[in-house]
Amino acid sequence: MAVVVRAGAGPLWWLGVFAAGIGVLVPGLTGRRIGVLAGAALFIVAAAVVAYARRKRYAALIRSAARAGKHDVLQDRAVAVRNWRRGHRWWLLLVFLAALGSAFAVPAAGGMLLAGCGAGLRLKAAWLGRRERAEDALLWVRVDWLDGRGGRPAGKAVKAYRSTGIAAGDAAPGGARRRTAELV
Repeated sequence: MAVVVRAGAGPLWWLGVFAAGIGVLVPGLTGRRIGVLAGAALFIVAAAVVAYARRKRYAALIRSAARAGKHDVLQDRAVAVRNWRRGHRWWLLLVFLAALGSAFAVPAAGGMLLAGCGAGLRLKAAWLGRRERAEDALLWVRVDWLDGRGGRPAGKAVKAYRSTGIAAGDAAPGGARRRTAELV
């Protein structure tokens, strides 16, 4: 489940960094200094809002997590990330273009806002990973409860999370790739 949250963090972060980098090159209406300072404030606010949004819903779903049954359909990490990115690619392109366009008014602010959203998703996934380690179980969302684009792990359709052992699947707690121990 943290995989779905974390799937958008990387694209949002990198698109925001690129948009902010390109946006700094444009003088804009407000000037670079004001644009970068406004962008820094937007980065902090966006990261905090995204990281703390819907925490009560996530916590309630974590408390009601049931052990995954034999007939539950759970996705691997790579499949969940691919589905999320394919389902949101046009939205990512639109927000990137909007961040670039906003550089003509306030340089770098739109890109830093976008990067702040990516950082907030990463922080939320880290919080979920700490909860998974505390519970000593990976949390999953059934595939049929996700929306058509592969997202909304705490949406209305999600009734409860499923849990498995920490070694199940190809994801580590928090949605990162599992690092396998190398044989020496």
